[in-house]
Amino acid sequence: MGKIGIIIQREFNERVRKRSFILTTILTPLLFIGIMVAPALLMRLKTSSDKRIEVVDRSGIVASQLKNGDKLIFQPSDRTPEQIKAARSAGEEESLFGILVIGADVMDNPKDVQLYTYESSTLEIETAISKRIAQILENEKLRQYDIDSLPQILEKVKTDVTLQAFRIDESGRDKESSSALSMGAAYLFGILIYLFVFLYGAMVMQGVIEEKSSKVLEIMVSSVKPYQLMMGKILGIATVAIVQFLIWIVVIFVGGSLAAHAFAGDLAAGAQAMQGSMPADMEGITPETLAAIRSATDPAFLAQIFGGFLVYFIGGYLLYAAMFAAIGSAVDNVADSQQLQLPVTIPMILAFLVMINVMKDPHSPLAVWFSMIPFTSPIIMVARIPYGVPVWQLVLSVVLLYGSFVGMVWVAGKIYRVGIFMYGKKPSFRELYKWIRYKY
Repeated sequence: MGKIGIIIQREFNERVRKRSFILTTILTPLLFIGIMVAPALLMRLKTSSDKRIEVVDRSGIVASQLKNGDKLIFQPSDRTPEQIKAARSAGEEESLFGILVIGADVMDNPKDVQLYTYESSTLEIETAISKRIAQILENEKLRQYDIDSLPQILEKVKTDVTLQAFRIDESGRDKESSSALSMGAAYLFGILIYLFVFLYGAMVMQGVIEEKSSKVLEIMVSSVKPYQLMMGKILGIATVAIVQFLIWIVVIFVGGSLAAHAFAGDLAAGAQAMQGSMPADMEGITPETLAAIRSATDPAFLAQIFGGFLVYFIGGYLLYAAMFAAIGSAVDNVADSQQLQLPVTIPMILAFLVMINVMKDPHSPLAVWFSMIPFTSPIIMVARIPYGVPVWQLVLSVVLLYGSFVGMVWVAGKIYRVGIFMYGKKPSFRELYKWIRYKY
Protein backbone atom coordinates (compact mmCIF):
# COMPACT_ATOMS: atom_id res chain seq x y z
CA MET A 1 0.00 0.00 0.00
CA GLY A 2 2.97 2.33 0.50
CA LYS A 3 3.90 2.11 -3.18
CA ILE A 4 0.28 2.57 -4.22
CA GLY A 5 0.09 5.68 -2.02
CA ILE A 6 3.18 7.17 -3.65
CA ILE A 7 1.69 6.59 -7.11
CA ILE A 8 -1.65 8.13 -6.02
CA GLN A 9 0.16 11.22 -4.74
CA ARG A 10 2.17 11.52 -7.95
CA GLU A 11 -0.91 11.21 -10.20
CA PHE A 12 -2.84 13.73 -8.13
CA ASN A 13 -0.07 16.36 -8.02
CA GLU A 14 0.71 15.96 -11.71
CA ARG A 15 -2.87 16.56 -12.85
CA VAL A 16 -4.04 19.30 -10.50
CA ARG A 17 -1.13 21.45 -11.62
CA LYS A 18 -2.09 21.22 -15.28
CA ARG A 19 -3.61 24.27 -16.94
CA SER A 20 -6.45 22.15 -18.35
CA PHE A 21 -7.50 21.12 -14.83
CA ILE A 22 -7.57 24.72 -13.62
CA LEU A 23 -9.52 25.92 -16.67
CA THR A 24 -12.15 23.15 -16.53
CA THR A 25 -12.53 23.58 -12.77
CA ILE A 26 -13.32 27.28 -13.25
CA LEU A 27 -15.20 27.31 -16.55
CA THR A 28 -17.51 24.30 -16.04
CA PRO A 29 -19.41 25.68 -13.00
CA LEU A 30 -19.59 29.07 -14.67
CA LEU A 31 -21.24 27.38 -17.64
CA PHE A 32 -23.82 25.73 -15.38
CA ILE A 33 -24.53 29.04 -13.63
CA GLY A 34 -24.89 30.69 -17.05
CA ILE A 35 -27.47 28.07 -18.03
CA MET A 36 -29.35 28.79 -14.78
CA VAL A 37 -29.54 32.55 -15.31
CA ALA A 38 -30.04 32.40 -19.10
CA PRO A 39 -33.88 32.51 -18.86
CA ALA A 40 -33.68 35.62 -16.65
CA LEU A 41 -31.27 37.34 -19.03
CA LEU A 42 -33.52 36.50 -21.96
CA MET A 43 -36.45 38.05 -20.11
CA ARG A 44 -34.45 41.24 -19.63
CA LEU A 45 -33.28 41.34 -23.23
CA LYS A 46 -36.75 40.63 -24.57
CA THR A 47 -38.01 43.39 -26.85
CA SER A 48 -40.38 45.90 -25.27
CA SER A 49 -41.76 47.42 -28.50
CA ASP A 50 -45.47 47.03 -29.19
CA LYS A 51 -46.60 45.32 -32.37
CA ARG A 52 -49.55 47.06 -34.01
CA ILE A 53 -51.76 44.82 -36.12
CA GLU A 54 -54.64 46.08 -38.27
CA VAL A 55 -57.56 43.67 -38.27
CA VAL A 56 -59.67 43.26 -41.38
CA ASP A 57 -62.69 41.36 -40.06
CA ARG A 58 -65.03 40.25 -42.82
CA SER A 59 -67.17 38.31 -40.37
CA GLY A 60 -67.91 41.30 -38.13
CA ILE A 61 -67.52 39.11 -35.04
CA VAL A 62 -63.88 38.93 -33.98
CA ALA A 63 -62.27 42.37 -34.37
CA SER A 64 -64.35 44.15 -31.74
CA GLN A 65 -63.61 41.46 -29.15
CA LEU A 66 -59.86 41.14 -29.66
CA LYS A 67 -58.10 42.37 -26.54
CA ASN A 68 -54.68 43.99 -26.52
CA GLY A 69 -51.86 42.48 -24.50
CA ASP A 70 -48.53 40.65 -24.67
CA LYS A 71 -47.14 43.59 -26.72
CA LEU A 72 -49.87 43.05 -29.34
CA ILE A 73 -52.06 46.04 -30.28
CA PHE A 74 -55.10 45.18 -32.41
CA GLN A 75 -56.66 47.97 -34.47
CA PRO A 76 -59.94 47.21 -36.33
CA SER A 77 -59.82 48.60 -39.87
CA ASP A 78 -62.42 49.42 -42.54
CA ARG A 79 -59.82 49.25 -45.30
CA THR A 80 -59.03 46.25 -47.44
CA PRO A 81 -55.68 44.48 -47.13
CA GLU A 82 -54.66 45.95 -50.50
CA GLN A 83 -55.36 49.50 -49.31
CA ILE A 84 -53.35 48.94 -46.12
CA LYS A 85 -50.42 47.53 -48.11
CA ALA A 86 -50.54 50.50 -50.49
CA ALA A 87 -50.51 52.94 -47.58
CA ARG A 88 -47.56 51.13 -46.07
CA SER A 89 -45.70 51.27 -49.37
CA ALA A 90 -46.36 55.03 -49.51
CA GLY A 91 -44.73 55.43 -46.10
CA GLU A 92 -47.95 56.19 -44.16
CA GLU A 93 -47.93 53.10 -41.93
CA GLU A 94 -44.28 52.66 -40.98
CA SER A 95 -45.12 51.49 -37.45
CA LEU A 96 -47.45 48.76 -38.70
CA PHE A 97 -46.30 45.25 -37.79
CA GLY A 98 -48.84 43.24 -39.75
CA ILE A 99 -52.33 42.71 -41.11
CA LEU A 100 -54.77 40.15 -39.68
CA VAL A 101 -57.44 39.06 -42.15
CA ILE A 102 -60.46 37.13 -40.82
CA GLY A 103 -62.75 35.41 -43.33
CA ALA A 104 -66.50 35.95 -43.52
CA ASP A 105 -67.30 32.29 -42.65
CA VAL A 106 -64.75 31.97 -39.86
CA MET A 107 -67.42 30.44 -37.58
CA ASP A 108 -67.77 27.44 -39.88
CA ASN A 109 -64.24 27.54 -41.24
CA PRO A 110 -61.84 28.53 -38.45
CA LYS A 111 -58.89 28.02 -40.84
CA ASP A 112 -59.92 31.10 -42.80
CA VAL A 113 -57.54 33.39 -40.88
CA GLN A 114 -54.38 34.94 -42.35
CA LEU A 115 -51.62 37.01 -40.80
CA TYR A 116 -49.40 39.15 -43.00
CA THR A 117 -46.37 40.71 -41.29
CA TYR A 118 -43.69 43.18 -42.38
CA GLU A 119 -41.23 41.59 -39.95
CA SER A 120 -40.50 37.97 -39.18
CA SER A 121 -43.29 36.50 -37.09
CA THR A 122 -42.71 34.11 -34.20
CA LEU A 123 -44.49 31.05 -32.91
CA GLU A 124 -45.30 32.93 -29.70
CA ILE A 125 -47.11 35.71 -31.59
CA GLU A 126 -49.03 33.32 -33.83
CA THR A 127 -50.05 31.13 -30.90
CA ALA A 128 -51.27 34.13 -28.87
CA ILE A 129 -53.40 35.40 -31.78
CA SER A 130 -54.81 31.92 -32.52
CA LYS A 131 -55.81 31.37 -28.88
CA ARG A 132 -57.62 34.71 -28.67
CA ILE A 133 -59.56 34.14 -31.87
CA ALA A 134 -60.41 30.56 -30.80
CA GLN A 135 -61.75 31.81 -27.45
CA ILE A 136 -63.95 34.41 -29.20
CA LEU A 137 -65.35 31.83 -31.61
CA GLU A 138 -66.05 29.37 -28.78
CA ASN A 139 -67.96 32.02 -26.86
CA GLU A 140 -70.00 32.90 -29.96
CA LYS A 141 -70.90 29.24 -30.52
CA LEU A 142 -71.95 28.86 -26.88
CA ARG A 143 -74.11 31.97 -27.22
CA GLN A 144 -76.03 30.34 -30.11
CA TYR A 145 -77.41 27.70 -27.74
CA ASP A 146 -79.33 30.49 -25.99
CA ILE A 147 -78.70 29.14 -22.49
CA ASP A 148 -78.39 31.72 -19.75
CA SER A 149 -74.99 31.83 -18.05
CA LEU A 150 -73.70 28.89 -20.10
CA PRO A 151 -70.03 29.97 -19.87
CA GLN A 152 -70.31 30.29 -16.09
CA ILE A 153 -71.96 26.86 -15.88
CA LEU A 154 -69.21 25.26 -17.91
CA GLU A 155 -66.59 26.95 -15.78
CA LYS A 156 -68.20 25.56 -12.63
CA VAL A 157 -68.54 22.08 -14.13
CA LYS A 158 -64.89 21.98 -15.17
CA THR A 159 -62.99 19.87 -12.62
CA ASP A 160 -59.26 19.34 -12.24
CA VAL A 161 -58.33 16.21 -10.28
CA THR A 162 -55.09 16.39 -8.32
CA LEU A 163 -53.62 13.06 -7.26
CA GLN A 164 -51.42 12.91 -4.18
CA ALA A 165 -49.07 9.91 -4.21
CA PHE A 166 -47.81 8.11 -1.11
CA ARG A 167 -45.37 5.19 -0.84
CA ILE A 168 -45.69 2.63 1.94
CA ASP A 169 -42.27 1.64 3.28
CA GLU A 170 -41.23 -1.71 4.75
CA SER A 171 -42.34 -0.64 8.25
CA GLY A 172 -45.88 0.05 7.01
CA ARG A 173 -45.67 3.84 7.20
CA ASP A 174 -46.86 5.90 4.27
CA LYS A 175 -44.69 8.71 2.99
CA GLU A 176 -45.49 11.40 0.44
CA SER A 177 -43.58 10.93 -2.82
CA SER A 178 -43.08 12.90 -5.99
CA SER A 179 -42.76 10.94 -9.23
CA ALA A 180 -41.62 14.09 -11.08
CA LEU A 181 -38.74 14.65 -8.66
CA SER A 182 -37.77 10.96 -8.77
CA MET A 183 -37.70 10.99 -12.56
CA GLY A 184 -35.75 14.25 -12.67
CA ALA A 185 -33.17 13.03 -10.15
CA ALA A 186 -32.79 9.69 -11.94
CA TYR A 187 -32.28 11.36 -15.32
CA LEU A 188 -29.86 14.00 -13.99
CA PHE A 189 -27.64 11.63 -12.00
CA GLY A 190 -27.68 9.04 -14.78
CA ILE A 191 -26.39 11.59 -17.28
CA LEU A 192 -23.75 12.85 -14.83
CA ILE A 193 -22.38 9.36 -14.27
CA TYR A 194 -22.40 8.66 -18.01
CA LEU A 195 -20.43 11.83 -18.76
CA PHE A 196 -17.96 11.73 -15.89
CA VAL A 197 -17.13 8.04 -16.21
CA PHE A 198 -16.10 8.52 -19.83
CA LEU A 199 -14.38 11.84 -19.12
CA TYR A 200 -12.10 10.57 -16.35
CA GLY A 201 -11.81 7.05 -17.76
CA ALA A 202 -10.44 8.51 -20.98
CA MET A 203 -8.05 10.57 -18.84
CA VAL A 204 -6.64 7.36 -17.36
CA MET A 205 -6.20 5.83 -20.82
CA GLN A 206 -4.47 8.92 -22.16
CA GLY A 207 -2.16 9.05 -19.14
CA VAL A 208 -1.10 5.43 -19.65
CA ILE A 209 -0.43 6.04 -23.36
CA GLU A 210 1.67 9.14 -22.63
CA GLU A 211 3.80 7.39 -20.02
CA LYS A 212 4.22 4.37 -22.26
CA SER A 213 5.56 6.54 -25.08
CA SER A 214 7.99 8.30 -22.71
CA LYS A 215 9.58 5.00 -21.62
CA VAL A 216 9.18 5.99 -17.95
CA LEU A 217 7.16 2.89 -17.15
CA GLU A 218 9.92 0.52 -18.23
CA ILE A 219 11.87 1.76 -15.22
CA MET A 220 8.89 1.83 -12.83
CA VAL A 221 7.86 -1.78 -13.44
CA SER A 222 11.22 -2.94 -12.12
CA SER A 223 10.22 -1.89 -8.60
CA VAL A 224 6.40 -1.82 -8.73
CA LYS A 225 4.03 -4.63 -9.57
CA PRO A 226 1.65 -3.95 -12.51
CA TYR A 227 -1.34 -4.37 -10.20
CA GLN A 228 0.04 -1.75 -7.80
CA LEU A 229 0.81 0.65 -10.64
CA MET A 230 -2.66 0.28 -12.16
CA MET A 231 -4.38 0.66 -8.79
CA GLY A 232 -2.34 3.74 -7.88
CA LYS A 233 -2.94 5.42 -11.23
CA ILE A 234 -6.70 4.77 -11.15
CA LEU A 235 -7.12 5.87 -7.53
CA GLY A 236 -4.92 8.93 -8.10
CA ILE A 237 -7.08 10.18 -10.95
CA ALA A 238 -10.15 9.27 -8.88
CA THR A 239 -9.04 11.71 -6.18
CA VAL A 240 -8.63 14.37 -8.87
CA ALA A 241 -12.16 13.68 -10.10
CA ILE A 242 -13.65 13.83 -6.59
CA VAL A 243 -11.85 17.06 -5.69
CA GLN A 244 -12.87 18.70 -8.96
CA PHE A 245 -16.46 17.51 -8.55
CA LEU A 246 -16.69 18.87 -4.98
CA ILE A 247 -15.30 22.23 -6.14
CA TRP A 248 -17.94 22.33 -8.88
CA ILE A 249 -20.73 21.59 -6.39
CA VAL A 250 -19.61 24.36 -4.02
CA VAL A 251 -19.14 26.95 -6.79
CA ILE A 252 -22.43 26.06 -8.50
CA PHE A 253 -24.32 26.14 -5.20
CA VAL A 254 -22.87 29.47 -4.06
CA GLY A 255 -22.91 31.10 -7.50
CA GLY A 256 -26.35 29.72 -8.31
CA SER A 257 -27.77 31.04 -5.03
CA LEU A 258 -26.34 34.51 -5.69
CA ALA A 259 -27.61 34.46 -9.28
CA ALA A 260 -31.05 33.27 -8.22
CA HIS A 261 -31.23 36.09 -5.65
CA ALA A 262 -30.11 38.69 -8.19
CA PHE A 263 -32.54 37.54 -10.90
CA ALA A 264 -35.38 36.43 -8.63
CA GLY A 265 -37.89 38.82 -10.20
CA ASP A 266 -37.05 37.84 -13.76
CA LEU A 267 -37.12 34.12 -12.96
CA ALA A 268 -40.53 34.50 -11.33
CA ALA A 269 -41.81 36.43 -14.35
CA GLY A 270 -40.52 33.75 -16.69
CA ALA A 271 -42.13 30.99 -14.64
CA GLN A 272 -45.41 32.88 -14.56
CA ALA A 273 -45.28 33.35 -18.32
CA MET A 274 -44.62 29.65 -18.87
CA GLN A 275 -47.50 28.71 -16.55
CA GLY A 276 -49.96 31.28 -17.77
CA SER A 277 -52.79 28.77 -17.82
CA MET A 278 -52.39 27.96 -14.14
CA PRO A 279 -55.45 28.85 -12.02
CA ALA A 280 -55.01 31.93 -9.89
CA ASP A 281 -56.15 30.17 -6.72
CA MET A 282 -53.15 27.84 -6.98
CA GLU A 283 -50.82 30.78 -6.46
CA GLY A 284 -48.28 29.17 -8.79
CA ILE A 285 -47.77 26.07 -6.60
CA THR A 286 -49.45 22.77 -7.46
CA PRO A 287 -49.69 19.85 -5.01
CA GLU A 288 -47.18 17.95 -7.15
CA THR A 289 -44.77 20.87 -6.89
CA LEU A 290 -45.35 21.03 -3.14
CA ALA A 291 -44.67 17.29 -2.82
CA ALA A 292 -41.48 17.71 -4.85
CA ILE A 293 -40.34 20.54 -2.57
CA ARG A 294 -41.00 18.43 0.53
CA SER A 295 -39.09 15.48 -0.89
CA ALA A 296 -36.22 17.69 -2.06
CA THR A 297 -35.84 19.11 1.45
CA ASP A 298 -36.16 15.75 3.21
CA PRO A 299 -32.73 14.88 4.71
CA ALA A 300 -33.35 11.14 4.40
CA PHE A 301 -34.26 11.42 0.72
CA LEU A 302 -31.28 13.66 -0.02
CA ALA A 303 -28.89 11.33 1.82
CA GLN A 304 -30.30 8.39 -0.11
CA ILE A 305 -29.96 9.80 -3.62
CA PHE A 306 -26.69 11.69 -3.09
CA GLY A 307 -25.13 8.80 -1.18
CA GLY A 308 -26.18 6.36 -3.88
CA PHE A 309 -24.89 8.68 -6.58
CA LEU A 310 -21.49 9.00 -4.87
CA VAL A 311 -21.12 5.23 -4.33
CA TYR A 312 -22.01 4.35 -7.92
CA PHE A 313 -20.16 7.30 -9.40
CA ILE A 314 -16.93 6.16 -7.73
CA GLY A 315 -17.58 2.48 -8.47
CA GLY A 316 -18.47 3.13 -12.11
CA TYR A 317 -15.42 5.30 -12.58
CA LEU A 318 -13.09 2.73 -11.00
CA LEU A 319 -14.43 -0.11 -13.12
CA TYR A 320 -14.33 1.74 -16.42
CA ALA A 321 -11.03 3.44 -15.59
CA ALA A 322 -9.48 -0.02 -15.20
CA MET A 323 -10.86 -1.00 -18.60
CA PHE A 324 -9.58 2.21 -20.20
CA ALA A 325 -6.19 1.65 -18.54
CA ALA A 326 -6.02 -1.81 -20.10
CA ILE A 327 -6.74 -0.28 -23.51
CA GLY A 328 -4.12 2.43 -23.00
CA SER A 329 -1.43 -0.10 -22.08
CA ALA A 330 -2.10 -2.12 -25.22
CA VAL A 331 -1.72 0.68 -27.82
CA ASP A 332 0.85 3.34 -28.71
CA ASN A 333 -1.49 6.27 -29.48
CA VAL A 334 -5.09 7.39 -29.01
CA ALA A 335 -6.00 6.72 -32.65
CA ASP A 336 -5.21 3.01 -32.27
CA SER A 337 -7.49 2.76 -29.23
CA GLN A 338 -10.73 3.50 -31.12
CA GLN A 339 -11.37 -0.12 -32.08
CA LEU A 340 -10.63 -1.44 -28.59
CA GLN A 341 -12.93 1.15 -26.98
CA LEU A 342 -16.05 -0.24 -28.67
CA PRO A 343 -16.63 -3.12 -26.19
CA VAL A 344 -16.17 -0.63 -23.34
CA THR A 345 -18.58 2.00 -24.61
CA ILE A 346 -21.41 -0.34 -25.66
CA PRO A 347 -22.48 -1.31 -22.07
CA MET A 348 -22.67 2.35 -21.00
CA ILE A 349 -24.67 3.36 -24.07
CA LEU A 350 -26.97 0.38 -23.54
CA ALA A 351 -27.42 1.35 -19.88
CA PHE A 352 -28.34 4.90 -20.87
CA LEU A 353 -30.98 3.60 -23.30
CA VAL A 354 -32.39 1.13 -20.76
CA MET A 355 -32.55 3.91 -18.14
CA ILE A 356 -35.44 5.54 -20.03
CA ASN A 357 -37.54 2.36 -19.66
CA VAL A 358 -36.37 1.87 -16.08
CA MET A 359 -37.88 5.22 -15.07
CA LYS A 360 -41.26 3.97 -16.34
CA ASP A 361 -41.09 0.73 -14.33
CA PRO A 362 -38.15 0.80 -11.86
CA HIS A 363 -38.96 -2.63 -10.40
CA SER A 364 -39.34 -4.62 -13.61
CA PRO A 365 -37.10 -7.68 -14.22
CA LEU A 366 -35.22 -5.67 -16.85
CA ALA A 367 -34.44 -2.92 -14.32
CA VAL A 368 -33.42 -5.38 -11.59
CA TRP A 369 -31.07 -7.40 -13.80
CA PHE A 370 -29.39 -4.40 -15.38
CA SER A 371 -28.90 -2.87 -11.92
CA MET A 372 -27.02 -6.01 -10.87
CA ILE A 373 -24.69 -6.24 -13.88
CA PRO A 374 -21.55 -4.25 -12.93
CA PHE A 375 -21.10 -2.69 -16.36
CA THR A 376 -24.60 -1.15 -16.35
CA SER A 377 -25.39 -0.83 -12.63
CA PRO A 378 -23.78 2.64 -12.12
CA ILE A 379 -26.46 4.22 -14.32
CA ILE A 380 -29.41 1.86 -13.83
CA MET A 381 -29.22 1.62 -10.04
CA VAL A 382 -28.84 5.39 -9.67
CA ALA A 383 -32.00 5.73 -11.77
CA ARG A 384 -33.83 3.27 -9.48
CA ILE A 385 -32.70 4.64 -6.09
CA PRO A 386 -35.15 7.63 -6.01
CA TYR A 387 -38.04 5.16 -6.42
CA GLY A 388 -36.91 2.95 -3.53
CA VAL A 389 -34.76 -0.19 -3.87
CA PRO A 390 -34.64 -3.18 -1.48
CA VAL A 391 -31.53 -3.20 0.69
CA TRP A 392 -30.40 -6.63 -0.48
CA GLN A 393 -30.38 -5.48 -4.09
CA LEU A 394 -28.30 -2.43 -3.20
CA VAL A 395 -25.77 -4.49 -1.21
CA LEU A 396 -25.46 -7.15 -3.91
CA SER A 397 -25.10 -4.55 -6.66
CA VAL A 398 -22.36 -2.64 -4.79
CA VAL A 399 -20.44 -5.85 -3.96
CA LEU A 400 -20.55 -6.97 -7.59
CA LEU A 401 -19.51 -3.52 -8.85
CA TYR A 402 -16.48 -3.07 -6.59
CA GLY A 403 -15.52 -6.75 -6.86
CA SER A 404 -15.53 -6.40 -10.63
CA PHE A 405 -13.32 -3.35 -10.29
CA VAL A 406 -10.70 -5.31 -8.34
CA GLY A 407 -10.81 -8.11 -10.90
CA MET A 408 -10.58 -5.66 -13.80
CA VAL A 409 -7.52 -4.00 -12.25
CA TRP A 410 -5.88 -7.43 -12.10
CA VAL A 411 -6.74 -8.00 -15.79
CA ALA A 412 -5.46 -4.52 -16.70
CA GLY A 413 -2.23 -5.24 -14.84
CA LYS A 414 -1.73 -8.45 -16.82
CA ILE A 415 -2.24 -6.62 -20.12
CA TYR A 416 -0.10 -3.74 -18.89
CA ARG A 417 2.83 -6.04 -18.02
CA VAL A 418 3.10 -7.15 -21.65
CA GLY A 419 1.76 -4.06 -23.41
CA ILE A 420 4.35 -1.61 -22.13
CA PHE A 421 7.05 -3.45 -24.07
CA MET A 422 5.03 -3.74 -27.29
CA TYR A 423 5.49 -0.94 -29.85
CA GLY A 424 4.42 -0.38 -33.43
CA LYS A 425 1.64 -2.98 -33.44
CA LYS A 426 -2.02 -2.78 -32.46
CA PRO A 427 -3.00 -6.04 -30.73
CA SER A 428 -6.18 -7.94 -31.55
CA PHE A 429 -8.67 -9.17 -28.96
CA ARG A 430 -7.25 -12.68 -29.29
CA GLU A 431 -3.75 -11.40 -28.46
CA LEU A 432 -5.08 -9.50 -25.45
CA TYR A 433 -6.66 -12.72 -24.21
CA LYS A 434 -3.29 -14.45 -24.52
CA TRP A 435 -1.62 -11.67 -22.53
CA ILE A 436 -4.14 -12.16 -19.72
CA ARG A 437 -3.39 -15.89 -19.55
CA TYR A 438 0.39 -15.45 -19.37
CA LYS A 439 1.88 -16.64 -16.08
CA TYR A 440 4.69 -14.68 -14.42
